[in-house]
Amino acid sequence: MVLKLYAAPLSTASLRVAQILHEKQIPFEFHHVNLANKEQKNAEYLEKQPFGQVPYIDDDGFILYESRAIGRYLAVKYADQGTPLIPDYKEDLKAWALFEQAASNEYSNFESIVIKIVYEKVFKARLGQQPDQAVYDAAVTQLSVKLDVFEQILSKQAYVAGDKISLVDLFHIPFGTRLYLAEAGHLIDSRPNVSRWFKSLLERPSWIAIKDGIKSTA
Repeated sequence: MVLKLYAAPLSTASLRVAQILHEKQIPFEFHHVNLANKEQKNAEYLEKQPFGQVPYIDDDGFILYESRAIGRYLAVKYADQGTPLIPDYKEDLKAWALFEQAASNEYSNFESIVIKIVYEKVFKARLGQQPDQAVYDAAVTQLSVKLDVFEQILSKQAYVAGDKISLVDLFHIPFGTRLYLAEAGHLIDSRPNVSRWFKSLLERPSWIAIKDGIKSTA
């Protein structure tokens, strides 16, 4: 059976999984979950994704949610096709450990802060609410400090986990692009190595294929 992706076309987590599917050259059926109509909260959907969030995949009856977990699953299951995206700990334990270190950094030192910035300037605007400028400014300052460290790391290697692209690099893209919508893109552009790295990710065919919305490939 063809893998099925249940997702929203422009949600950050959905885009993350869709890009990985393209990188791994995995044909998939896209099933649009209409968030505005709260389809993710109906009983049938909650049987598959009990938190009522997107995305989840159905891989021949195997249901999996949480975009980072899905990414790891796809990278391991389809290790022999498409772009290699995760080190094999049996072959190189140190490379795998550095990958997991970078993965932890992505979640705790990047997205957890970026989401505050985006929430204030983008999500609140969509809800007709005014941003809390103090919260926004504090998050921008916090992210600036973190990206100074990213700048140091990327001055020594091409990607965040080493000299080869990995899942972790791709994990940064969806919310990284949202920084520009939140009037904070300068945090990336003002750092030469961070900018070089991030622009190279945006040029990948896998991102270009899905950045404006997700479509089935099967």
